[in-house]
Amino acid sequence: MFQLQWLWHNLKGYRKIYIIALCLSLVCNALHLTTPYFSSRIVDEYLTAGDALDKIQNDRHGLIMLLVGMLGFTLIRTVCQYACNMTYEYSSQGMIYRMRNHLFRKVQNQDMEFYDKHRTGDLMTRLTGDLDMVRHVVSWVFKGIVESLSLFTASMVYFFIINPKMALMLLAVTPFIFAMTFVFRKVAGPVFIQLREKLSRLNTDAQENISGNRVVKAFAREGYEIEKFQKANREYSAANKNAALMWLKFSPFMETFADSLSVIMLVGGGIFLIRDEITMGDYIAISGLIWAISNPMRQLGMYVNDLQRFMASAMKIIEIYYAQPKIVDRDDAIDINGRLDGDVEFRHVTFRFGGKTVLDDVSFKVRAGETVAIMGETGSGKTTLINLIPRFYDPDEGEVLVDGLNVRMRKLSQLRGNIGMATQDVLLYSDTIDGNIAYGDSDMPEEDVVKYAKLAAADEFVRKMPEGYETLIGERGVGLSGGQKQRISLARALAIRPALLILDDTTSAVDMETERHIQQSLRDLDFPCTKFIIAQRISSTKDADKIIVLENGRIKEMGTHEELIRSDGYYREVYELQSGNAAKEAV
Repeated sequence: MFQLQWLWHNLKGYRKIYIIALCLSLVCNALHLTTPYFSSRIVDEYLTAGDALDKIQNDRHGLIMLLVGMLGFTLIRTVCQYACNMTYEYSSQGMIYRMRNHLFRKVQNQDMEFYDKHRTGDLMTRLTGDLDMVRHVVSWVFKGIVESLSLFTASMVYFFIINPKMALMLLAVTPFIFAMTFVFRKVAGPVFIQLREKLSRLNTDAQENISGNRVVKAFAREGYEIEKFQKANREYSAANKNAALMWLKFSPFMETFADSLSVIMLVGGGIFLIRDEITMGDYIAISGLIWAISNPMRQLGMYVNDLQRFMASAMKIIEIYYAQPKIVDRDDAIDINGRLDGDVEFRHVTFRFGGKTVLDDVSFKVRAGETVAIMGETGSGKTTLINLIPRFYDPDEGEVLVDGLNVRMRKLSQLRGNIGMATQDVLLYSDTIDGNIAYGDSDMPEEDVVKYAKLAAADEFVRKMPEGYETLIGERGVGLSGGQKQRISLARALAIRPALLILDDTTSAVDMETERHIQQSLRDLDFPCTKFIIAQRISSTKDADKIIVLENGRIKEMGTHEELIRSDGYYREVYELQSGNAAKEAV
């Protein structure tokens, strides 16, 4: 089975240790036979034998040695069991540690299309609960299966040595148990896959609600969200109950077959004892080992239960484990030394998403150091256009070139390392303000952090914070206003001194005076930088070297501020609305 091959592959580096653990399991279970053996010897030689009293009086050393042997092997088995458990745990924890790192790297290196398809809560479930299920199977379920099978086999061999007829009577029950187990396995698979999906949905609802708690409170939708979560919780609870009840339907049969072994032992063993086909010591040994064949039969169903859960979880993990991003470095990608110049060109670029054309035959050219403003109605393709420059997506047709070279021919780390981005939907980490600004360069000196904060008009409000730049901000910048978060995001983008700076509505939440300060700072940067600015304020676009107006994914207008206000188009309408000219003309 592929899931088991995948597990063995991931045990690389711990395989020898895991094999030692399996061997220790076999040794531990073999040692379980010593106690019944010594018990039978003591009963037959010192309790029920005709000369038992003489042997107790004259051969106490033999009795003591049997008792010491029983105690000694019990201690050895205890130590062996402890070493066995520790070895299983060590190998499984080591495997899961490496596997979790590998999965995180996989998730981290996926392209944007991957995140468009997968829910955050589902990914979190795969990295946590699903991996814990894998660890549980490796450290306990496989251990239990090996121990149960070895204990059952060793006990049956011992029973055959004592009395083959008795062993065959006990063995006759096992086909029924294996048949029940096979039926349970076939029924359980789909149930646990559904259970896994319900858990993923529950985690997704919880994650979305927690991360969007401000929106929930703003719309007073707490009641709606509670009901939504309760619905997902009810579905998960129902799936859990369904899985549990399914096992409960089978468990009475498994228990009945397992308990029947004791009845067979009492009846058959009694008959054989009366007929002198077995000794009292043999009967005691069989009685003391009957649990060694009944318990494995009881636990077989539970192990199958856990294995079905594992299969459902492993399928989800493997999906990410072997997932390959579509946007990767080409084998013939060109290495660059130093920073890019910043020339950008779109040549007949067409991009489709979900069957819909988002950009249609877009062509333009920007020289290094120029500022380009991009405007257009919502859904016109503005954000998609700038996402093609750092290769978050690849166009379906046409080319995007930076410094005259198709971005597909550049290494992603080198291309994106030359691009600074600040978006309207700001993501700040649960770190200090200093740490957030210096995110692109953790070794950035304090004075540089302050410098770029000043350029982004953030220094003044940061210094008013309780601990200044060392102030810890909450998740996603909780506690900061929208404008403050945008300014920190802008400072973070500037701090890497990018050759290309992309601002997606970055100043939409700041006042006009702050915006003027930011615009002046962008004009006076002490490093060469090509700027792409998505904005709807004329104040943010009027000084651009080139203004591009998109409509339904196509370039509707392109030119300077002066050129576009002279034409009768979208840009002029926005200009008149914002400047008040339209109102004056109406009067």
